[in-house]
Amino acid sequence: MTSVFFSHLPALMNQLTLGLINGAFYALLSLGLAVIFGMLNIINFAHGALYMVGAFVAYFLLNLLGLGYWYALVLAPLVVGTCGMIIERTMLRRLAGLDPLYGLLLTFGLALIIQGVFQNYFGTSGIPYDRPPQFNGLLDIGFMRLPSYRGWVIVFSLAVCLIAWFVIERTKLGSYLRAATENPALVRAMGINVPVMITLTYGAGVALAALAGVLAAPINQVRPDMGENMIIVVFAVVVIGGMGSIMGSILSGFLLGLIEGLIKYYFPPAADVAVFAIMVIVLLVRPTGLFGRSA
Repeated sequence: MTSVFFSHLPALMNQLTLGLINGAFYALLSLGLAVIFGMLNIINFAHGALYMVGAFVAYFLLNLLGLGYWYALVLAPLVVGTCGMIIERTMLRRLAGLDPLYGLLLTFGLALIIQGVFQNYFGTSGIPYDRPPQFNGLLDIGFMRLPSYRGWVIVFSLAVCLIAWFVIERTKLGSYLRAATENPALVRAMGINVPVMITLTYGAGVALAALAGVLAAPINQVRPDMGENMIIVVFAVVVIGGMGSIMGSILSGFLLGLIEGLIKYYFPPAADVAVFAIMVIVLLVRPTGLFGRSA
C-alpha cells in the first residue's frame, strides 16, 4: 500500500504544483477585486476583461514597439490602470451612493463591450506570447522538474500579494484609504482629496488584474475570452475568502488552487465545479466567508 502511494507521489505533487500556479492567478485577481469592493463598494465585473486587456497590451508592446516581457510587466499595468481611472472618473463615479448592483450591471456591460471588440478583431483563437529567455529552463525541485517560468509566477505573485496587503493594512496610506471608505467627511477634513484617492484605488485594483494578464500570457496564450473563463471562479474565490477581505482573498486564492489540483488528481470530472461546491458549503456555514467580518 505504501509503495503504491509513493509510486503515485510524483504525479500528485505535479498536480498540486499546477494547482498552486492557478492559485497564484486566482490570488492576484481576487486581490484586485477585494481592493475595489472593500474600499469602493464596487462589484467590478469588468475585472476579467481588464485582465485580458493587460495580456493584449503586453502583446501590442512586443509587436508594435518591440518591448518585451520585462517592459510589459511594468507598462501594461500602468496603461490598463490609467484606463481604469478613466472608467472610474467618467462612469462609476456617477453611481456613487447607489446600490452596488448598479455598479455590477455597468461593469458587466463594459466587460461584454471590451471582450466583443477584441473578439471582432482577433477572433477566439489564442495568440502565442513567448516567455522571457531567462525562464526557458527547468527547476529541479526533487519530486518533479518545474518549468522555471511557472516557478517565477508563483514567487512573484505571492510577493505582490504580500506587498499589497502590507500597504493596505500596515501603512499610513492604507489607513487613510480605509478611513476614506468608512468616514469620507472626516478624511476630507484632514485635507485629503478623497475623490482622487478613490480614483487611484480603482486604478490600482485594475492594474493588479493587468499584471496577472501579463504573467498569464506566456502560459495560456493571449485570447479575448481568457478573462471570461476566469472571472466566475475568481468571484467565487473572493466570496469564499470574505468580500473585501484582502488577506482572505490571497489565502483562499492559493488554497483553492491547491484543492483544485488535488481534485484533478483524484477525480478530474469534479475539478471544474469543486470551487463552487466549496463556496456553497462556506456560505452555508459562514455567510461572511472564511475571513469576512459581519457588518
